[in-house]
Amino acid sequence: MGDIVSLKRFRKRAERHRSEQQAETNRARFGRTKSERAIDEQRGKRASELLDQHRIDGEDAS
Repeated sequence: MGDIVSLKRFRKRAERHRSEQQAETNRARFGRTKSERAIDEQRGKRASELLDQHRIDGEDAS
């Protein structure tokens, strides 16, 4: 026979696990300093500008 498991404890443990996973995801997404965000924004702008410089504008460009 299997061990008796408290369903209430099982649910609490599962909820805690989901909460920890969500917290880890949020730390990865939002846990950056202001300077890190600024550097990423500058890199994105620079990459966009470089891409725009190589764009071919014209009627026959597809």
